Amino acid sequence: MEPVVKVYGPAMSWNIARVLVSLEESGVKYELVAVDFAAAEHKSAAHLARNPFGQVPVLEDGDFCLWESRAITKYICRKYKPELLGVGNLKGSAMVDVWLEVGAHQYWPLIEAILMEIRIRPIFGQRVDERAVEENIDKLKKVLDVYESRLSSSKYLAGDFISGSASPTSTTSPPCFA
Repeated sequence: MEPVVKVYGPAMSWNIARVLVSLEESGVKYELVAVDFAAAEHKSAAHLARNPFGQVPVLEDGDFCLWESRAITKYICRKYKPELLGVGNLKGSAMVDVWLEVGAHQYWPLIEAILMEIRIRPIFGQRVDERAVEENIDKLKKVLDVYESRLSSSKYLAGDFISGSASPTSTTSPPCFA
């Protein structure tokens, strides 16, 4: 059987990982299509037709094309596992939205800054800014304290049901599990 969807981009990208985990957890068959950045394939006419910004990930579902990892993961949940977004429960759905936003704007920027310093800079032979790492870890601890407080009063971040904002890692993986 042919894959249901295609995902364009390198598996090692955390934005691709976010999409792939959502697909896996939703039970969706997919094909991962490599994009050769060294050959500037992401700036080719074919890829720009999929994403006018020339970035990854891109998801193709039949004749529908979508980019931006969080938009893709929400689409996957809406189409294949809508219960993960609290569909049918206005307050539950709103809490999923809150924790997805918290992840995107409070948690993820700190994780990304830390990863850039300790994983990406060394790949390019650049010096790690240990002070920036420590400062972001200190900020991250405060964010995680908020998560911990929330999880002390509910089973999952969005409430007592599994959803798209399951954990802090949902922003580095799927927004499909809270």
